[in-house]
Amino acid sequence: MPKPNPPIDPQVRIGHVHLKVADLDRALGFYCGVLGFELMQRMGNQAAFVSAGGYHHHIGLNTWESAGGSPPPAGTTGLYHLAILYPTRATLGDALRRLIKAGIRLDGASDHGVSEALYLRDPDDNGVELYRDRPQSEWPRDGQGKLSMFSRALDLEGLLAE
Repeated sequence: MPKPNPPIDPQVRIGHVHLKVADLDRALGFYCGVLGFELMQRMGNQAAFVSAGGYHHHIGLNTWESAGGSPPPAGTTGLYHLAILYPTRATLGDALRRLIKAGIRLDGASDHGVSEALYLRDPDDNGVELYRDRPQSEWPRDGQGKLSMFSRALDLEGLLAE
């Protein structure tokens, strides 16, 4: 067996994601209108770049290969979901209020011990996870100190109370 490479630098982060969408206005209605991302740049009906906090873009939306298209059928490979990290439990609660106001149904809501997450679909049927991380000092550990994540139902009423 070949010797493994050393671990990647711990400061490496996922910078942005580009999603193929069928209808740019519909996608912007969801990402900007419902979730509250800011439109940074639009290129006609072909592409748009949205962000939080004025960054050049966290999410790219484009119709370059997908205008008028349909989601891939079940049982195929592709993006499972994109995950959007919220800084606090209160901001995740605000995201839940936005979804409720827009009438967007959740696919699920889980407490993983290390994080709390809401799962849903965007208008193009892409999986979306909205989540917040707990501080590492609160992460569940087993008797040997190893990470011990789990999946339990998330207390949505408690989240909304934030």
